[in-house]
Amino acid sequence: MKYIEITEFGGPEVLQLSKLEAPVAGAGQVLVKVAAAGINRPDVMQRLGKYPPPPDASAILGLELAGEVVEAADNVAWPRPGDQVCALVSGGGYAEFAVAEAALCLPVPAGLSAVAAAALPETFFTVWSNLFDRADLKAGESVLIHGGSSGIGTTAIQLAKVFGATVFTTAGTDAKCEACRALGADFAINYTEQDFVEVCKGATHGRGVDVILDMVAGDYTSRNIEVAAEEGRYVFIAGLRGFSAEVSIRSIMMKRLTLTGSTLRPRPVAFKAAIAAALREQVWPLLEAGRVKPVIHTTLPLSAAGKGHQLMESSRHIGKIMLRVAD
Repeated sequence: MKYIEITEFGGPEVLQLSKLEAPVAGAGQVLVKVAAAGINRPDVMQRLGKYPPPPDASAILGLELAGEVVEAADNVAWPRPGDQVCALVSGGGYAEFAVAEAALCLPVPAGLSAVAAAALPETFFTVWSNLFDRADLKAGESVLIHGGSSGIGTTAIQLAKVFGATVFTTAGTDAKCEACRALGADFAINYTEQDFVEVCKGATHGRGVDVILDMVAGDYTSRNIEVAAEEGRYVFIAGLRGFSAEVSIRSIMMKRLTLTGSTLRPRPVAFKAAIAAALREQVWPLLEAGRVKPVIHTTLPLSAAGKGHQLMESSRHIGKIMLRVAD
């Protein structure tokens, strides 16, 4: 099969189209003929040598895919060969064939293309796990979503809004802010021109926001604590501005805040399978009804994976960057 090889750690140019024997599905797994795969920030970190795959994962890039099941282990009831699925994988998506855990496969939602379906798993699993399971966001609450124009951000805005929250988000340009508002954000804050703490506090009459979904961290951390409401929940999912920060413990105590965070890739299959089940029950009907949708910035051929990484690192995109692997 063809796949994208990391020839050495470094810039996007180290990604090269190569050939390798196709993998074989083991117990509880299926082999998927990949039609499309998503590019995600962890792929960039892995290419740089800063995010090694788990020991039992494929070293090939790619955390989400969509395609046709061509083989299934005997102990797999669903999916079976011929089924069209999208799947969360721990690696292997940038290839013509990939192994996926059957429990982490979901049917391609009715009306969605393979490219659109491949844009779902990484962001929807991450957002559901952190915003609704970990932070317990409820209807009537407010949420601040940093990086609103990213794949995670565009997903989080839509899901938070459709489940009844007031949505604040940050983005770096007026065009990105407008895109966030079009997806349902009540307040889209251009962080190059406005102070998100002032905007959020002003709009909530000084109360602050109930939940914060943060992929920025670093020097944003103390400001997020400042803008959090009493009993607020603050969830870290990445650290684009660094993983260290000086914070006021007094503020955390006085507001009775919960600070938490997570990574998804190394979690057990059973943990991720529970997320898949929740998504199938509560989110897949919304996708099929058109109330929620993946936002796709561009789709590139597999051979242009390096260009996709370059675009990801430029932050010029709004939504997902996708790879078309096969027709």
